[in-house]
Order: sequence, then C-alpha cells, then structure tokens
Amino acid sequence: MASSDKPVEKQEGDEDKGGFLEKVKEFIHDVGEKIEETVGFGKPSASVAAVHIPSIDLKHADLVIDVLVSNPNPIPIPLVDVKYLIESDGRKLMQGLIPDAGTIHAHGTETIKVPVTLIFDDIKETYKDIKSGSVIPYKVAVELIVDLPVFGNISLPLETTGEIPVPYKPDVDLMKVKFTSFSFEETTAMLHLKVDNKNDFDLGLNALEYEMCLAGVSIGGARLSKSANIDKNGYGMIEIPITFKPKDFGSALWDMIRGKRAGYSMMGTIDVDSPFGPMNLPFKREGGQTKLKEDDDDDDDDDDDAAGTNFFH
Repeated sequence: MASSDKPVEKQEGDEDKGGFLEKVKEFIHDVGEKIEETVGFGKPSASVAAVHIPSIDLKHADLVIDVLVSNPNPIPIPLVDVKYLIESDGRKLMQGLIPDAGTIHAHGTETIKVPVTLIFDDIKETYKDIKSGSVIPYKVAVELIVDLPVFGNISLPLETTGEIPVPYKPDVDLMKVKFTSFSFEETTAMLHLKVDNKNDFDLGLNALEYEMCLAGVSIGGARLSKSANIDKNGYGMIEIPITFKPKDFGSALWDMIRGKRAGYSMMGTIDVDSPFGPMNLPFKREGGQTKLKEDDDDDDDDDDDAAGTNFFH
C-alpha cells in the first residue's frame, strides 16, 4: 500500500477537543438567551417623524430630518453612526455620515435630528435637467447603527419621500412712477412694481426691501410690509409710496417733464411664504426704463412719444 493510501489515525483527544468547542458555543448561546430572557433585551425601533426646511434661498436649502428612536431595554444604548442618502428620481444628490450621534436612554424615546444642506449650484451642475424654479421629488434613506448588548451593532434602516423646490430669483420691474403731488422742493409719488414669479409654486409676498435710482439719482429705499399672492409662473402688482426732491435730478428733470421714459435701477430682497416655508429672495434690476405720469393720467396710454405732461398746474 502506498504511503498516501494509509488511513489517517485520529490523534488522542481530537474528539474530546471538538466536543469541547461545541459545548463552549452552546454555552455562550444559552447564556445570551438567558440574559435576553432575564433582562428583557429587545431591538430598538425607529421612524422618520418629520422633515423640516428651516432655511431656503437661491443658493441652498437646509433640511432637518427628525428620526424617532425607541429603546425598550433597561440600559442606555449608544447610537454609533447615522448614515444618510438623498436621491431624486434615483439620482444621488448627496450622502453623509454622523458619527457618535448620542445615546438612547433606557426605556426611552429620543428624537435624533439629522441636518442636511443641499447646494443648488452643485445639483444643477451635476444634473443639467434640474432647473431653477422647478420642484423636484426626493427620497431620504437613513440608516442608524446602534450598539446593542449581547447582539452587538445592528442596523435600523428607514426612509421617507417628499418634494423640495429649486427657487428662481424674482424679476421686479418698475412699470411706472405715478405722481400724486409735484414741486421742485418735494414730490410724492407711487411706484408701480411688477413682480414675476417664475417658480412652479405659488408665493405669498410679505415684505419688500429695496434701494432705487431714478434717472441716475438715488431716491433712497425702504423696507415695507406688503401683502400679495403671486401664482406660480404668474405675476403680481404692488404699489410703493415714495417722496423725493426733483431739484436733485438736474437736467434729467426736464426729460421727465417732457414725458420721456426715465432710466432706473433697483435692488433688494423680498420676503415670501411658499408651500415649503418662508424664503428671502434677492432681486436686482439695472438699465430699466419706466414712465412718469400724473395721478389722473390714463394707465392705458402706452405711447412712448406722447407729448410731455405738464406737472405745474
């Protein structure tokens, strides 16, 4: 018989060794089950309670995901990591990890806040079909890693869906300046502004802050509380009273008196409500042209070459 065909003899103690290891494993398993039965260990549960958008503007949106975690066990449980992923139509917008996210108290329920910031320029640069003014769907996937005694680290996956806007800056045009009283020393007038909403969601205008130049001369600015509802992809008209001194305009005053259009520029911000929360949106308009009218002029008269209006009745 060849040496390779010689049966392998069991070494003394091998059988006892295998039996011993199996007994150790069984013992550890039994101890774990006894501890679980005696102490009452159970798997924590988690759910997404809410998603808030505390801040949103033209550049970014801050989201806060409230995750409700319940610990049924008589001892605190460390929350090792919180992983999150935000997608839109299967496309990754961002992902991240929060280490050492805290501890869930014994027999307690904790709300874990997961803060996320979406940078709109990054999103639009990556996905060309996402445009300003649109509303995009999102899915948030959150994975909690908890350290459970006896069992070790376990994962609690959960997800939620919703929508988030990618805001478009408003267009603000000065349609006309309508005088209510006129003198060289002091003139009062009403600015008629058109606010275009190029977003796929309605806006509720709360306040307007502006600085304006008319015919190259600053006529100041103000912050005014104004209320107006502007439909999605629509526009709204608002009126703002002003007081200024025509004598500061120099030779440009005579062009105004002759009924010519006056150049203007303006910049500022509007505070609005939206279905996604409040927004503070900046605007800027340069090189605009507007009409100057008396208060009783016909609003429908759009003839740019009309004879000059006499403001000195």
